Amino acid sequence: MSLGLASGRLELHPGRPVLMGVVNTSPESFSDGSDHPGLQAQVAAALQQVEAGAALVDVGGESGVTNLAPIPVEEEVRRVVPLVERLVGHGVVVSVDTWKPTVARAALDAGAAMVNDVSGLADVGVARACAAAGAGLVVMHTRAKPKRKDFPGYDDVVADVVDFLAERIDVAIENGVGLDQVVVDPGPDFAKTPAETVTVLRALPVLHRFGRPVLLAVSRKDFVGALTGRRPRRRLAGTLAAIEAGVRAGATILRVHDVAAVADYLRVRAALAGEAEVPAHLHLPEALRRERPRAGEETQA
Repeated sequence: MSLGLASGRLELHPGRPVLMGVVNTSPESFSDGSDHPGLQAQVAAALQQVEAGAALVDVGGESGVTNLAPIPVEEEVRRVVPLVERLVGHGVVVSVDTWKPTVARAALDAGAAMVNDVSGLADVGVARACAAAGAGLVVMHTRAKPKRKDFPGYDDVVADVVDFLAERIDVAIENGVGLDQVVVDPGPDFAKTPAETVTVLRALPVLHRFGRPVLLAVSRKDFVGALTGRRPRRRLAGTLAAIEAGVRAGATILRVHDVAAVADYLRVRAALAGEAEVPAHLHLPEALRRERPRAGEETQA
């Protein structure tokens, strides 16, 4: 499957998902808002994610936290555009996480290749911006308005996801976006209780009817915390379990905070599944055989 981006085409293959790293410039973000204060730290974090295996980096300027009002468009642009420009200058394929057309246009003008719109195209101006730039567009399911945590209740949440995405894809195409530019996202936690999110993720293969890449954004999500009883930074094990289920269900883009850990997980998974060659001369370097002793500890044989 091929995905059209403003920077070119991204080839995607079943069973070999690509990783999308996450760098938030918003200090209010739910899990990493204080991790990268300042542009230099944000650039360094993104480049580390690329080195660890990320094919794309998703840059966000506004948190999805729902007990805060939306920030002004000018502030979001101020946060996002310098980082996009720097990363594009380093050859990074950048996605921008926004639902505001003005921010989308500014980020695309700065070189972003895709827009990750978590509002479900609340404003069709985002689609028009992607159409003008030839950029990729993530179409996500949500019945909540941006920055709102609403739980509408569904007779059939899976059917609602499918119907909503079908309708929003049509809207994107009507506004000039090519079908080959579209990515679909079932929207874990967005306008869904933890139980509803689990129901949707169990049914993930139904999204293949659209013939488009499926983005799986389960990293550190609320449903993982609800199942494990852990805060966001302690949810890696639960995230990996959700990723395993998603990969088996055919997800092709994985949006993750812990790129290096997920890359390791996928590498070992592929080797054990016979999907990656394991050379006969494979060995463990001596330097990796054991941990270095801590200060004051004796080396154990």
